[in-house]
Amino acid sequence: MSPECGRVMDNLGEPLPAELEAHVAGCAECRELVEGFSALEDLGEPRGAEAPALEKARDEALKELAAHPRTTPWWREVAVLVGAYALVTVLGALALTRVGLVGNTASTWVVTGLALLLVVAMVGGAWVALAPGRKAAWGLVGTSAAVVGLSVVLGGSGLAMRGLLSGALGCARVHMMLSALPLVAALVLLRRSAYHPARAVAAGLSGGAVGLLLLHLHCPDGSTAHLALSHVGPWLLLGGLTLLVRARLSTRSHAP
Repeated sequence: MSPECGRVMDNLGEPLPAELEAHVAGCAECRELVEGFSALEDLGEPRGAEAPALEKARDEALKELAAHPRTTPWWREVAVLVGAYALVTVLGALALTRVGLVGNTASTWVVTGLALLLVVAMVGGAWVALAPGRKAAWGLVGTSAAVVGLSVVLGGSGLAMRGLLSGALGCARVHMMLSALPLVAALVLLRRSAYHPARAVAAGLSGGAVGLLLLHLHCPDGSTAHLALSHVGPWLLLGGLTLLVRARLSTRSHAP
């Protein structure tokens, strides 16, 4: 290495004197050294339109941190959703009292046991839909849906009150009306985290459990065909409908 090469290394990042510029032009090693150092400097600086975009992103991040310096615990969203479910359940029960407080003619133990199971499905579905981590596995959602659906169908009184078609239309319509607000609340909260199909289905089934619970208590028709077609069928349909709607909604946060 010549003395000029040493001087070039000492002056990297600064304008070179004329004599060193001439040396670099004739020295392949020094030329490669200067070009490589210039490339490294360019990587650390945004170019052109990138600089305003990066600065804007930085400002937005700082504003968000200033407005929300602490993250909201995820369980609060679950509590809000379950609270919305409870409110609609109470209001729906009051609206249906004109047909009797409990119209299900099955045994008291069966009615009570299935009601508790539906409450667990309601709360558990909200937890699976909103809790962070990888709890929203398809196996858990599918198994829970199968257990709840079969329990409702097999736990009926067996008493047929109306024609299959007329009874199906009436209960399905009531089911959709009672589950509309819970599903809207679930979709609003689902937008606050990254899209996940199993979470969307869990949210739909938990919201639909509001209507399923009220029908279970108030509907006097306990035939297997009616329960499968008019109670469990619309409930499963709501789970799939929530999946389709959530897939088309924008996401406000991509947190897992």
